[in-house]
Amino acid sequence: MTLLSAPLTKHIQSQVAFALEEDIDSGDITAQLIPDEQTIKATVISREPAILCGQAWVNEVFAQLGNKVSLKWHNQDGDELTINQPFLTIEGHARTILTGERTALNFLQTLSYTATVTKEYSDIVQNTQLTILDTRKTLPGMRQAQKYAVTVGGGKNHRMGLFDAFLIKENHIMAAGSIANAVTMAQKIAPGKIIEVETENLEEVTMAVHAGADIIMLDNFSYEDMSTAVSSFKGQVKFEASGNMDKERLLRVAQTGVDFVSIGALTKHVQAIDLSLRVIQE
Repeated sequence: MTLLSAPLTKHIQSQVAFALEEDIDSGDITAQLIPDEQTIKATVISREPAILCGQAWVNEVFAQLGNKVSLKWHNQDGDELTINQPFLTIEGHARTILTGERTALNFLQTLSYTATVTKEYSDIVQNTQLTILDTRKTLPGMRQAQKYAVTVGGGKNHRMGLFDAFLIKENHIMAAGSIANAVTMAQKIAPGKIIEVETENLEEVTMAVHAGADIIMLDNFSYEDMSTAVSSFKGQVKFEASGNMDKERLLRVAQTGVDFVSIGALTKHVQAIDLSLRVIQE
C-alpha cells in the first residue's frame, strides 16, 4: 500500500468535505425513510477485474459523517480484485451507510480505474528500463488523487503542477526567443529546479542538450529518431517520449532506450470501475 503524505491527507479531508456538501447539501431526505436506530451490514464488490485504490477517501467519507459505522477492508490499495470479490465490509448506522455510499464509491471507482489502467501500461514495460509517467491532464480538483492512483498502479508522477519543475514547450520557446534563452532564464528564475524541454526534431534535441536541459521530451518522434537522440547523448540527459502513446506502441518505444514515457490517457480518459454496495440480509 502506498503511504499517504501529510499534504495529501489534508487534501483528502477538504476534497471529501466538498464532495459530501455537493451531494448532501441540506440533508439526505431519502435516508430519513429509515428509522434512526436501524443498523445494517453491507459489502462492496467489484463487478470487473481491477486494482483497488481509494481507501483513504472512503475512510474519510464515513469519518466526516460521524464515525457511526465500522469499515473492515479485506484488501488494500494496490491489490488486484477479481469479479464479484468482496473487498470491504461496512457495518453500523443504516442512514450513514446509505448517505455516504455514493460519495465513497465515486472516489473508489475513479481512482481504481486510474490505478488499473496504469498497472496495464506498467506491466507491458516491467522488464525494460522505461518508467511510466502521468501528466497534468487530470480531472479538475482530482489531480492529487489521480496522481496517487498512478503510483498505486506502478507508475510515477511527472510534475504536480506549474510550480515544481520547468517544462519548456514550443510557445515558451517562441516567446523567449530560443531554446537557449528559455533554459538560461529558467536557471536564473529557479536554480535547482528540473528543466525539461519539449523538442520536435533532432536539431532541437541538440540545442536543448547544449543549453543545459535536464530532460528532453521527444514529441511525436519516429522510433528511428528516438534511438538516434538517445545514442547521441546517452548519459548527458534523460529522455522522455510523448505523443499518441498507446499500449501497442509502448514496448517499441521502450526499445529505443528512452527513460520515460508520459501518458495523458492514464488520467484524462477516465472511466469508472463497476462497483456495487450490497446490504446483507441477516
